[in-house]
Amino acid sequence: MPIITLTSDWGQKDHYIGAVKGAILSKISDVTIIDISHSIPPFNIEHAAFVLKNCFRNYPEGTVHIIGVNTEESDKNPHIVVKAYNHFFIGADTGIFSMILDQPPETIIEMDIIQDSGFFTFSSRDRFAKAAAHLAAGKDIAELGNKIESLNKKILFEPVVTENLIKGHVIFIDSYENIITNIKEPLFKEVGNGRKFTIGFRTYEINKLNRSYSDVPVGEIVALFNSGGYLEIAMNQGNAAGLLGMDSKDLVRVEFLD
Repeated sequence: MPIITLTSDWGQKDHYIGAVKGAILSKISDVTIIDISHSIPPFNIEHAAFVLKNCFRNYPEGTVHIIGVNTEESDKNPHIVVKAYNHFFIGADTGIFSMILDQPPETIIEMDIIQDSGFFTFSSRDRFAKAAAHLAAGKDIAELGNKIESLNKKILFEPVVTENLIKGHVIFIDSYENIITNIKEPLFKEVGNGRKFTIGFRTYEINKLNRSYSDVPVGEIVALFNSGGYLEIAMNQGNAAGLLGMDSKDLVRVEFLD
């Protein structure tokens, strides 16, 4: 059975989720609809990209992903369908696709789909649902519009690296208030080359990496590489970000000692 996922900033108290699911099911009933998250902060495409980037590969190839965040269409941000890694992604080209994908997509289509209504405030229901049903039915992506060559780019800040230093920042704080940075394990190992190190943030320092939260006593700070390969600062059974006063884009430094 084909799968369609939904990622949005709609929240749970309104009619939006139900309306989009109904629109999909009215066009293709033999489908599984999965809610990835509807708690994306409003219009925050960076947050949405991080969530989808770190979970879409867990779904079977052929899965269709609707992105219902900042979906208003314009000449600069057209509605598009993207095929990459044998998955399909549908949304407005705000730069979000360039943040999700690590390589150029196989196909990019600018949608030429007549809306199901004369209103232009609910693209996910009136256009994206039609495109998703089309793809879930196994139909050709090329039938959805005109091929274009490139995505709008939104450049994410990469860590600054010197011989003895990685200077990164916080890119995500999850529901447990774990602090996730843009420093990934391969870079840490390449620059560190087995050397001792100090991880510094605000007025705090950590000089050890652990493998799990429970490697330290309850209430203590721990640094580890999480399931996505990102350097994470957490507190065993505690809320690290709130208690440490950390927020998105705050600086995190890894200094290696000779």
